[in-house]
Amino acid sequence: MHKALQFGLLSILAVMQLPAAEIANLRNGFNIRHERHESLGEITRLYLDNETTGSFVDVATSQIASFEPAPSEPNLPNSQVSATQTLNAIISNASSRSQIDADFIASVIHAESANNPRAVSHKGAQGLMQLMPETAKNLGVRNSFDPAENVDGGVRFLRELLLRYNGDAAKALAAYNAGPRRVQQYNGVPPFRETHAYIARVINDYNRLKLAQRRQQSNPASAKAADSESTVETMAEKAHAHPAGTD
Repeated sequence: MHKALQFGLLSILAVMQLPAAEIANLRNGFNIRHERHESLGEITRLYLDNETTGSFVDVATSQIASFEPAPSEPNLPNSQVSATQTLNAIISNASSRSQIDADFIASVIHAESANNPRAVSHKGAQGLMQLMPETAKNLGVRNSFDPAENVDGGVRFLRELLLRYNGDAAKALAAYNAGPRRVQQYNGVPPFRETHAYIARVINDYNRLKLAQRRQQSNPASAKAADSESTVETMAEKAHAHPAGTD
């Protein structure tokens, strides 16, 4: 999504549907369900619940194409996602299971949905990792709007792609974005502007996170350890070194 999006703390619990709920249709094809909005000039604030100090998303006003009433909301997260379970915890759990760097997973999620568990693309991809309904079904994901279930399925799919392409993160990301058939068709990253931009977004964000971590390291030994995981190639090799089913 657009770089101007800035998120406050997102609740991943179900939010009661209210008659005033709206859909903000963004120019990049995404839409965001929210309860109300407030115009702040160049920024429009979308409130995700009706609490005075509740969760919100700040979106560049120029990126909003239109607003419309929200339809009945399907299959939102249920009580199995506890109030204390944050997106970071979900990512950490998925990272432990898959042996994929948590920051890489976070970067994919950010590029896919800007951390919005309710995101729906114009093609019908859903949730944090933007799973298409057929892909979600094949992965055993019953509720793509459940953050924990969506991330678990998306990360399993990402792991399969990293293993398929022998740890080549660019090819894995291209397949995640455009589909494995396109990667096979072009024998590598397909010549699609959207796919190239997507890969660059993920890798740039991942490297930014790693650089920030290194700058925070005051212990030289710790900084050296962070350096060893600071590239996408290292992350991909780490995933490849642990074949599925061996964790």
